[in-house]
Parts: sequence; structure tokens; C-alpha cells
Amino acid sequence: MPASYATSTQNWPVKPLRIVVGFPGGSSPDLTARTFSEPLSKMLGQPVIIENKVGAGGNIGADYVAKAKDDHTIGLFINGNLTIAKLINPRVPYDPQKDLAPLTLVGVSPLVLTAPMHLSDAPDGNDPRAFLAAAKKAGDKWSYGTPGVGTVGHIGTELMKARTGIAPVHVPYPGYPQVAQAMLGGQLQMSLLPPALAQAQEKAGKLRLIGVTAAGRSTLAPHVPSLAEAGVPDLNLEMWNAFAAPVSMPAAIRTRLSNALIEIARTPEVREKLFQQGWQAVGSSPEGLANRIQSDTATMGKVIKDQNIRAE
Repeated sequence: MPASYATSTQNWPVKPLRIVVGFPGGSSPDLTARTFSEPLSKMLGQPVIIENKVGAGGNIGADYVAKAKDDHTIGLFINGNLTIAKLINPRVPYDPQKDLAPLTLVGVSPLVLTAPMHLSDAPDGNDPRAFLAAAKKAGDKWSYGTPGVGTVGHIGTELMKARTGIAPVHVPYPGYPQVAQAMLGGQLQMSLLPPALAQAQEKAGKLRLIGVTAAGRSTLAPHVPSLAEAGVPDLNLEMWNAFAAPVSMPAAIRTRLSNALIEIARTPEVREKLFQQGWQAVGSSPEGLANRIQSDTATMGKVIKDQNIRAE
């Protein structure tokens, strides 16, 4: 190894570290990044700055990170940025598995199948089997909402359609809050929502929670049965967020960053903050995140191909 390279790696960081987030301030990815910024700054001895580069479902920020060459830029990403981005839209200018190096899987969360409190053509209550039977009978008279084509909510509902025979029509919205409002307004009959948002609407008496997209019950919504319990096979679907770096960043620096992020993710204080944000903290190794990316890409890729899903 050249002496200059060894010295620069050992002295790293020599300036503030940037965490790029492809979503606006106050969004879930932004909150997660800010949860890590202060403890990471203390560990590295340099300021940690959050930069929001918003657009294209987080892909603008992801592309920026993929092309960064300063060895002081990483990103906080959601599933789609690291898995299906290129599959659903060949025009995406970066390749998740070639241009970005995994650092750690931060947190995971199932989605919750959610419906208005009362539907004229469905029974009241929270019985998953009864609800899915009504959805199947309704066919394409029902609609479901998501934050957009290719999001986990979209791919997940299409997977659920394939596994159950239901046929609601997809209606994209700017974000999950707008989806919830559309259900309250009667424009939608169902949606897969994050647990925190779903439970807030349930507590207000506005929406009912039918089932979670997990093999078993989730600590994020322990009172809600899993859809697997209702007989929906192989619907173990989760949202997740993760840190990744440009592949151009030296391996020694990536290792140092990964170790720091993992240590932070496993502290009681950060685990509690992530839980309050709606995440089950993980703090995986880079290899664990890489395996998750490959597994989810294969699962989601099959749904994309079978359902002929393309970016609009």
C-alpha cells in the first residue's frame, strides 16, 4: 500500500462527514439520519452534516452518493434505493449493487394492511380473513393507495394481490400521510401503511388495522395479527433503511464507518429513538446488509416482472 494512501486513511476524517438523505427534512429517513449524526460526530471527531437532496423517490440523493469522490460522503437510504431502483426504471443513473457499498442495515418495519373504519361492502371489525374475502368479492371496484410506483407499499400490495386473488386498483399519492387522508375521505378502501401512522389513525378512531406483513406479530404493533396468521402465504415484507457509501471510498474507511454506525445503532438510547420513529433497530454487518439487498432484489424483482410494473 502506498505510504500516502495509508496516511490519508489513518488521518481520516479530515473534514466534516456528509450524510445525504434523498427525502425532505422531517421525513422518516431524515429523522433516522439525524439520530445518528451527533453520536457519529463524537466518535469521528468531526461535524456530521445532513444534506437533503430530494427527488425521484430518493434516487437523486442515491445517485449523488454513488458519484461522490471526496471520501467524506455517505447516504441513508430506503429499500427501493438499494434494491429495485434500476429494475423498475432502467433510466436510473446508478446501479445499487455496483455503485454503492453497504455499511449497515439500520432498522426494519413491517407494513400494516389498513382500511377505513367502515366500508359499505365489507364487514366491520379487524378479521383479516373476512376483510380479504370482501376485497376479493369487490374486485377492481376497490382501490389502494401508496406513495408511488415501485415503493414497498406498491410492490407489497401487488404481491398480496398475487397471493390472495384480490384485485384493487393502484392509486399513487405523494406520501403516506396523503394516502391515509384519502382513505378517510373515502377515495381508497385499503393501503399498506407504516405502523406508527396506522396506529395513530387507529387511536383516533379513523382507521382499522387488519394485519401486518410479517411472518409473526411485530413489536411495533403487537396487537395486530400477521397476514400469515390469516393464511396469506409468503408475505414477509418489510420496509427498511440503511447506510451505504460510494464504492470509491477506501475499504479501510468504509470499515471504520461501518463499525461506528453499528455500535451507535446498538446503543439503548438510539434503539429507543428508532423504535419511537417506527423501526426495530438492527445494526447489521455490511455482509448482512448485502445479503438483504440481494434477497429483496430477487423477491421484488419477481413481482415487478410478473406484474409488469414500470416507472410512470
